[in-house]
Amino acid sequence: MKKILLTLFLIAPLSLLAQVSGTIQGIIIEDETNDPLPFVTVALTPEGSNAPTAGCSTGEEGTFRLNNVKAGKYTITISFVGYLDESRNISITSGKSNINLGTIRLKSDRKLLKEVVVTEQRSQMSFEIDKRVFTVDQSLATTGGSASDVLAEIPSVEVDNEGTVSLRGSESVTVWINGKASGLTSDNQGDILQQLPAGSIEKIEVITNPSAKHSPEGTAGIINIVLKRDRKAGYYGSVQGGMDSRLGYNAGGNINYSSGKLDAYAGLNYRNMRFENEGITDTKYFGSNQYQKQTNIGSHNPNNIFGRAGLTWRFTQKDELYANVMGMFGGGRHNNEISAISGPIGSDGTYADPTQRMTRTTTQQGKPTMYNVELGYTHRWSDTHFIDFSVGHHQWQQQRNSIYRQTTEIIGIDTISSYQFQDGLNKSKSTEIKLDYEYKINDNHRIEAGYKGDLSDDNSPVITYTDEEHTQLDEKQYNQFRYKQNIQALYTTYSGRIGKFGYQLGLRGEYWNVKTQSYGYEQEQSGNIPGYTSSNFFKLFPSAFLSYEITKGQEIQANYTRRLRRPWGGQLNNFENISDSTNISFGNPGLTPEYSNAYELNYLKNWDNHTLSLSGYYRTTEDVIERISYSSGVGRVIYTTFENVAKTQSAGLEIVSKNRLFKVLDLTTTVNLFYYKLDAFEYIINGQTITGDADENFSWNARMTANVMLPWSISLQATGRYDAKRIVAQGYREPSYSLDLGLRKMFDQHWSISVNARDILDSRGRHTVTINDTFYRYSENSHGGRTFGFTLTYSFGNMKAKRPDRKQMQEMPSSGYDDMGGMGDM
Repeated sequence: MKKILLTLFLIAPLSLLAQVSGTIQGIIIEDETNDPLPFVTVALTPEGSNAPTAGCSTGEEGTFRLNNVKAGKYTITISFVGYLDESRNISITSGKSNINLGTIRLKSDRKLLKEVVVTEQRSQMSFEIDKRVFTVDQSLATTGGSASDVLAEIPSVEVDNEGTVSLRGSESVTVWINGKASGLTSDNQGDILQQLPAGSIEKIEVITNPSAKHSPEGTAGIINIVLKRDRKAGYYGSVQGGMDSRLGYNAGGNINYSSGKLDAYAGLNYRNMRFENEGITDTKYFGSNQYQKQTNIGSHNPNNIFGRAGLTWRFTQKDELYANVMGMFGGGRHNNEISAISGPIGSDGTYADPTQRMTRTTTQQGKPTMYNVELGYTHRWSDTHFIDFSVGHHQWQQQRNSIYRQTTEIIGIDTISSYQFQDGLNKSKSTEIKLDYEYKINDNHRIEAGYKGDLSDDNSPVITYTDEEHTQLDEKQYNQFRYKQNIQALYTTYSGRIGKFGYQLGLRGEYWNVKTQSYGYEQEQSGNIPGYTSSNFFKLFPSAFLSYEITKGQEIQANYTRRLRRPWGGQLNNFENISDSTNISFGNPGLTPEYSNAYELNYLKNWDNHTLSLSGYYRTTEDVIERISYSSGVGRVIYTTFENVAKTQSAGLEIVSKNRLFKVLDLTTTVNLFYYKLDAFEYIINGQTITGDADENFSWNARMTANVMLPWSISLQATGRYDAKRIVAQGYREPSYSLDLGLRKMFDQHWSISVNARDILDSRGRHTVTINDTFYRYSENSHGGRTFGFTLTYSFGNMKAKRPDRKQMQEMPSSGYDDMGGMGDM
């Protein structure tokens, strides 16, 4: 009994202490002027911890108050841009639960307020355990450009003339916006990225081997585009406008507001761009011993308004609601002219005089419309224990009206003219539901689990007329195509650490159903409309990560994941695209997903001014989806479709180094050395046997970005790229290179001007050779060409306090977007 009473006697005071909670309040003023300072960040950190557990911002009168502070010892830190931090050690006890710190004076940081002679730039690349993060909001070369321009500057990422994105040489890559699909599909990805303004992007995350937490879609990995959303206390923003040498122009603005309970942002951009494209194609047909030489020249003038806004309401210290909306609408005009001559090939291989001439013009008008809405709720038991639920809905619509005029002259015999008007619509909608749970049990153990549901519906009708009054329907060029997909996924990962060893094991299970429907005019009129073709799949996708910290700043990691690439709607639609009558493309409804096993071994070493990353990777892929081309009979028409051709193997070494030299020069260099092997294949398409020989080659590419900090608040940036020869299915791609330059001048804390030169060597383009049993083709294509531009920017915000631009990047601690890390902060 005495022992029980003694135990109760000892426990009682601790229980009473645990129930104690108090308040902390005070007022922050400027030391020299005695003016109150609004929007100052106040952070409360428990003793023995490095992470704040509570915080707020001062109001208009400089006052602050923290409520419901549990008993214990804390450090309270007061910080504001342009001022020296102030800290106080305090204790909340049963005897002293309400603490008034009184007046706290913040002193100006003279080092920051003195005249800036050298402009400091934030490092453009950082390393995390399973990804590289590229900060692009200070990229000079892409100022005034698009998301496609930004991605083209990222190491190991390529963007072709059609906007198709590839990573480490593979087009099987998933692109996200803010950690979610946001409605981007292979059908609309190029259009959206080419119209998303570069100025709205903060950083690009490249995740080459994502864990089971993330979608397995994209055998090469995930590229996550993180849009700007500053969370510094107060209000701030900027407006900007610019023009380029092709008379394209852009204008936009954004504003942000953040306080202890509310974060809000909004932005609006208008872009009117002008591009020119040109190309040549030289084809030899083996069966008919004929040739065709073709040139094309065109212009593209897209214009659109892009807007986004968001709101986060932290209605308690543990709960927050958030809403984000993003939208785009506009138009554009595309003109293209193809001229071709054809004739026989002599016995000596020379081209004889042409027997036929052809001219084909295309006039196309498009009206893209897009919006994405996301609602979410987050509950935090602590910074390392939370649950997040979100629902997003996306709609995309691209209305295209195309006019094709063609004149074919059979020299000395006849001239044939034709006209086609094609009314096409690409309409898609999708709904994404996500539930993520994370619990960091302690410094050595963490568990994650979640659910994701993705429902999508694509509708792509095409109607074609053969007269200018649009009364004569071309029944063969009439198509109704519908594509529906339902993906349901569950995942779990467990992370741990034993001494210097870290590990993570994960498993993701996905069930998905694909439905397609395609029918023509005759089927519709007869009422004999085919039903949906349905396919069901269920697959498991494991992942494993192992890491070892050799010394502080030196780490090695090995990982494995299984991934897939699902065929998208356009690849499944067997309707023939007639935009070029000599090059007709169509889809293959029999396509199946391709699956990949990816292995990586990474080494990371950090010095004070240098960082070195080595990544060795090996990937095997089954049922690879590739473009296959062939010529039909003795005609001069080449058909292109898609097939699951064969197995491939790829292996490589990626070397990334960051070097800070002489305090004014930052160099980021990436070299990717890779080996690729494609097995032989043979298919019968429309009664014709299509073959491809086994092929393998070694290739490489390199990229270097140099940032130079000059006197007089001037920054210089140069980016050079070289891609060596590389094989593709049925041929190879020739080497290419490019150089971009950018310059920024800061006039004061408000005004700046950026000048850039894109593709200054006028060399960015694609040279491709395609060869099989029926033809040999060499083609050159370029898009955009050399462009010069400038952008003028005015920044504003928090005008009651001095905010020197050298610390504009200081931010409040926040959860940010989804944690993309495979190993997290172990």
